[in-house]
Amino acid sequence: MAPLVFITGASSGLGQALALRFARAGWRLALVARRAAEIQAWVDAQGFAAGQAQVYAADVRDVPGIVQVGQDCIARQGLPDVVVANAGISVGMDTTEFADLEVMRRTLETNVLGMAATFHPFAAAMCQRGSGRLVGIASVAGIRGLPGHGAYCASKSAAIAYCESLRGECKPSGVRVVTILPGYIDTPLTRGNRYSMPFLMSAEAFADRAFAAIQAGDSYRVIPWQMGVLAKLLRLLPNGLYDRALAGRGRKRRQSE
Repeated sequence: MAPLVFITGASSGLGQALALRFARAGWRLALVARRAAEIQAWVDAQGFAAGQAQVYAADVRDVPGIVQVGQDCIARQGLPDVVVANAGISVGMDTTEFADLEVMRRTLETNVLGMAATFHPFAAAMCQRGSGRLVGIASVAGIRGLPGHGAYCASKSAAIAYCESLRGECKPSGVRVVTILPGYIDTPLTRGNRYSMPFLMSAEAFADRAFAAIQAGDSYRVIPWQMGVLAKLLRLLPNGLYDRALAGRGRKRRQSE
């Protein structure tokens, strides 16, 4: 039987590009999104073989809901070989605005708690089997904070640390935890950005490189690699220089804008 990949946030952007890349490699798909009708329409349009793709509706912020979907996947399709926690949101934040505290709550619940809840139904069974990949989609924005991006940067930094912790827990069993940090990828999430996006990459090119990293079981991969170099250089800058370098930079649109 063909291997199985479970992907959250699969209705658009990186999740959809990854789903297509796995499908082209002959994998079976378990695709999760809040907008199940949209992803089902996309699946129907692809002309996949019968039984190749199964669609599940869930919001990763609903912990019992996403856990139940994981259990349903195991019952219907079997234990996945790869689980990709891709669902995420990115909204600008201003700490002086009371309403934006709710934005931060929602961002952390989606990008961090949602990732752990996605992995939960599969982790023990994968470790017992002694194989599998748990893939967390983080971001280079988790390497250093950006003005106006407090919620998103905090969530992605937390996701990186969480995956690193999980990697150590799973390593003795043979299960690999893969942390992928996208740079600027051309998706609906980035098209509204009001600032320059160096090394902008298509979602299809990202999916090719991410697929290779997942297959290799890489522990940590920045895509494209140039963004990894840039982020590490920025990490080395003294705070004063870093703050001046980002002064006047455009900020992510807030929910109310």
